Amino acid sequence: MEIIGYIFVIIAFARLLAEVFERVGYPGFLGEITAGMILSALLVEMPREQTSLLAELGLFFLMISAGLEVTPEELHYGGKKTLPLYVVTYLVMLLVTLPFTGWRLNSDALIVASIISTASAPVVLRLRRFFGGDFLHVALSYAVISEIMSLFIVYVMVRLHEKPGSYLPVFETVLKDAIFIGILLYLNYVIGIRHKVMIIRFLRRLKSDEAVFGLFMVFSTSLAFISEEIGLHFSIGGFMAGLMMHSDMVGTKQYDRLTTIVSGVTYGIFAPIFFAWRGLNFETELSFVVVEFFVVVYSVRLLLSSVMVRHGSVPTSLARGAGIASFGVLGLLVGEIGFVSGVLSQHAYAIASLASVLGVFTSATLGRVINHYRYRAGEPLD
Repeated sequence: MEIIGYIFVIIAFARLLAEVFERVGYPGFLGEITAGMILSALLVEMPREQTSLLAELGLFFLMISAGLEVTPEELHYGGKKTLPLYVVTYLVMLLVTLPFTGWRLNSDALIVASIISTASAPVVLRLRRFFGGDFLHVALSYAVISEIMSLFIVYVMVRLHEKPGSYLPVFETVLKDAIFIGILLYLNYVIGIRHKVMIIRFLRRLKSDEAVFGLFMVFSTSLAFISEEIGLHFSIGGFMAGLMMHSDMVGTKQYDRLTTIVSGVTYGIFAPIFFAWRGLNFETELSFVVVEFFVVVYSVRLLLSSVMVRHGSVPTSLARGAGIASFGVLGLLVGEIGFVSGVLSQHAYAIASLASVLGVFTSATLGRVINHYRYRAGEPLD
């Protein structure tokens, strides 16, 4: 009952602040993070292990929801454009990070560069009205690719830290990860051609939405377990499960049934816990160097992203750049994994954490400014 009471307080307060933030034009998850920061000073006796487990489930469901947002074809189409963009962004962010890590190309620099190269899918969705055309798929693909790569990089650093000087285990892990993802995408392609009708007919025979959800959870947790066993983060398995369960594979009706339940469970229960938990564990240091790091990093990244994805007017290019340069809450998790595992120093963890939160706020604010500018100029806002 004690943990239930704490969870009730977290969900209630997180959802309250999420509603407040939504009403003033910001993504709700920023309110949930803020709620966690406030509650960190109040819930000092909260059982942390149980809450951490629920937060992990929150990440799992968020990655499933992200997978359900795109199809493999959209990810492939967007990936052809965003993978080169991510490589360029990561290399530039690595160069920008080096002065703040003593000009040493170590795990601090590599992990921090991966954190500040990510994009926030919720901010991308909020800015989509300004993108124009089909850029939303490109921006979402970038968010997915950048988040997966940040998790991959921190796990590689952890394995190198566990066995210094031994690169064979890391190579084996990378090979297993590539084979695992390749097999899933191949199966998705083959099943979609040969057995799609059979799957749709089978799901139609199920009498309840809960049965569809239950089968999907068995499938997604199985992939999550395999993903964790071969060296990937378990949430990658959840994302792959969501990616494979697109409407073309399971039918529009079953897809709608599934997304309705997943969305309710995710954003009604587990996502608030995950975001609030990130706020509860938020650690940074208020110094000129930390603020300087964010100002330099965000300015360079916004300019780089806006130039590389420019289209039409300056406001549209800035909106696209802000969506790509929106950092992401997953960076807080990556930083925490690196810090706890001993591959990320406290200073690097602090600057990366502050950059992640301020980046989301700044991109969301820039979206509001662009919205106001276009409204004053009489441009259609879709």
